[in-house]
Amino acid sequence: MGAGMTGAVQKGALGEKTVGSATLLVTGGAGFIGSCFIRHLFEQPGFSGKVVNFDKLTYAGNPANLTDIEKQQGGKRYFFEQGDICDHDRVLAVLKKSGATVVVHFAAESHVDRSILGPQDFVRTNIQGTFTLLEACRSAWEGKRDVRFHHISTDEVYGSLGETGLFLETTPYDPRSPYSASKASSDHLVRAYFHTYQLPVTISNCSNNYGPYQFPEKLIPLMLLNAMGGKPLPLYGDGKNVRDWLFVDDHCSAVWSILTGGLSGETYNIGGECERQNRQIVEKVCEILETLRPARGNAALNGRAYSDLITYVSDRPGHDRRYAINCDKIKRDLEWKQRFTFEEGLRKTIEWYLAHTEWVRGIQTGEYRKWVETNYAARPVP
Repeated sequence: MGAGMTGAVQKGALGEKTVGSATLLVTGGAGFIGSCFIRHLFEQPGFSGKVVNFDKLTYAGNPANLTDIEKQQGGKRYFFEQGDICDHDRVLAVLKKSGATVVVHFAAESHVDRSILGPQDFVRTNIQGTFTLLEACRSAWEGKRDVRFHHISTDEVYGSLGETGLFLETTPYDPRSPYSASKASSDHLVRAYFHTYQLPVTISNCSNNYGPYQFPEKLIPLMLLNAMGGKPLPLYGDGKNVRDWLFVDDHCSAVWSILTGGLSGETYNIGGECERQNRQIVEKVCEILETLRPARGNAALNGRAYSDLITYVSDRPGHDRRYAINCDKIKRDLEWKQRFTFEEGLRKTIEWYLAHTEWVRGIQTGEYRKWVETNYAARPVP
């Protein structure tokens, strides 16, 4: 392994010119946010570089998420490498072969419910995988300048808020689930590599993402697809748990801003500044769906309204009550801001799912159905 980066800790920004001409290694690029970010890169006027998508293709990784990019840029500026971020030799070989000088680390196990049922995968991927990536970068980049490791994290590492207050970048960590604990551990490793080995890193902690291509275990696509199929819309507890919702395109633009303008060693919170109770989210999904695909035309509803399908089920263990992000720092320092209101983003999301029925059919595999049945069968109506 390399002894560390040369020189003192670098606090400067890379700049759009440097990032725009670089080769970026994107881990988890076949997943929901990773694939949206890769698409976002090729839409940037200032990006002329290359992208290497490094993905293990687990249940949530879907090459169909980037069919358009593969057709347009495959073999020229876009390259796919299947691999496990826990495999040091494989990661190092891809880094050296590609000459990537920027790593954007999306790859993670990310669903709280899955972490409750099976925490081992979260510890392996999120902690061991991040460690392996850091070690590979430290070795591949020894003696190099203008490199950057950007780590994608979550607001869940901060714990649970009461009725007031916001998460700041300086909020003490207080994870409550195996998922958030594993992400908190990986965040600490990334910071340690900055201070100990002078590896140029940045970290972003984002709020709940939603948008096209999201795997349908998450709240919005799960409720949308269940509603279309006339199935129950399961809400945990009283449905009043609050999350801050961020449209995925806004998240991608924030990551681009951090890559080009963020200072090494810094953490940036990314939020939608859009707090909603879970039940409000589900009610809004039903409302928009009614305008786009009225329930009276859906035989699966048997004369019911979409909202009639809302079903309250037993709460999950350790369910955090409220998350809310203060993202003043990225707005002030990097002049970033959200482009989409929640209503705009949600309508765009629902319209996308309704227009991409082939993608939906492809993603609803036996693995997906088994997961939904296993998770919600254990949470009966109270």
